[in-house]
Amino acid sequence: MKRFVRQSAVIARRDFLATVGTPAFLLFLFAPLFMLVFATVGGSGARMIAQSGADSLRIVAIAEGAQGTRIDAADARLRPLFGPGLAPPALQRRAPEGDSAAQARRLFADPAIDVAAVLYGPPATPVILHTAKGESGARYLAALAEIALREARAGIPPGGRLTSPRFESFERNGATISGRQATGFAALFLLFLLTLLLAGQTVSVLAEEKGNKVIEILAAAVPLETVFVGKLFGLFGVALLFIGFWGGLAIAAVLLMPSNGAALAALDPAIGFGPFVALAVVYFAMGYLLLGAMFLGIGAQAGTMREIQMLSLPITFFQMAMFGLASAAAASPGTGLALAAELFPFSSPFAMAARGATDAGLWPHAAAIAWQILWVSITIAIGARAFRSGVLKSGPSIIGRMGRLFGKRPTQY
Repeated sequence: MKRFVRQSAVIARRDFLATVGTPAFLLFLFAPLFMLVFATVGGSGARMIAQSGADSLRIVAIAEGAQGTRIDAADARLRPLFGPGLAPPALQRRAPEGDSAAQARRLFADPAIDVAAVLYGPPATPVILHTAKGESGARYLAALAEIALREARAGIPPGGRLTSPRFESFERNGATISGRQATGFAALFLLFLLTLLLAGQTVSVLAEEKGNKVIEILAAAVPLETVFVGKLFGLFGVALLFIGFWGGLAIAAVLLMPSNGAALAALDPAIGFGPFVALAVVYFAMGYLLLGAMFLGIGAQAGTMREIQMLSLPITFFQMAMFGLASAAAASPGTGLALAAELFPFSSPFAMAARGATDAGLWPHAAAIAWQILWVSITIAIGARAFRSGVLKSGPSIIGRMGRLFGKRPTQY
């Protein structure tokens, strides 16, 4: 056993240094920064286009005299109640020009203005025309018309104001249910993304070493089970270095940002920030080892990089299904679905990470970690045997055997 551990440590150190000591690792390390820059640029462009379209949209009220003045006054009172990005389109008021119905329809054909909804007709029985994207604007026009009519019947002069309520701000210092669920889902999504990104690296390393025959040299020197475990934990060290680098930058950014006690208090995990972060790291380790062992074991069955990619694709789909299951569990904690996601080995790390944000109990995490360690051991044992048989086999690969099974023949030239 001691010899097995020592040989595995040698393989792990070799894979760790071979991965970290290359210039390509810097590109891999800063890949999230490039993704963030591209996402920011693309998001800014999309937001500018959407904002430009929203700014050009208008709702129109065809009214004059006291009725028009009351509509303008009602709009001035109601519009500030909407939050940023939620206000209805800007209101324009037009004086009636003969047939108001025909005038309203002409506005929709006017290329100089993008009209979402038009109000016209008598104050007691107004008519509102609207497009498919103008339903909310039409409802807002209806509210303005109703307020104007009530003020007219109450004898309030045009432009007069009803008694306005007094608004007082209140800062909530405690955590909220929605805030904790948002924290849990954010942790779940981050763990899934990191696990999928970093565990998939094992496939590329394995493909490279199978292509240049390094794996055969290692197989002649030490048992293949040792190679499997060494590679798994060596690349796990690379993953920890990646997380440590970006985690340190994230902590520094949070410390340098202006403090907002109310916002942080609303997101405070039920289990506490310190234990929550520690549990997230443990659950990442469990998820990485489960997925990495699957990638190595299945990837060893392929003979070429193309076959490795084809075999790893179903694993990715399976992980997406596990992410969906864990997300559904995070949205409904304490239900039977949440319990199923927490018990199923491959979704358990993600579901339990989300549970830490909403449940203050520590014993479920102790039980979950013990359960996951059991399944990590089982997966590594099965993966090591599959790795050994895949590397030592001399016949066609699994995909080649499948092609032969379904009657596929090589192309004749």
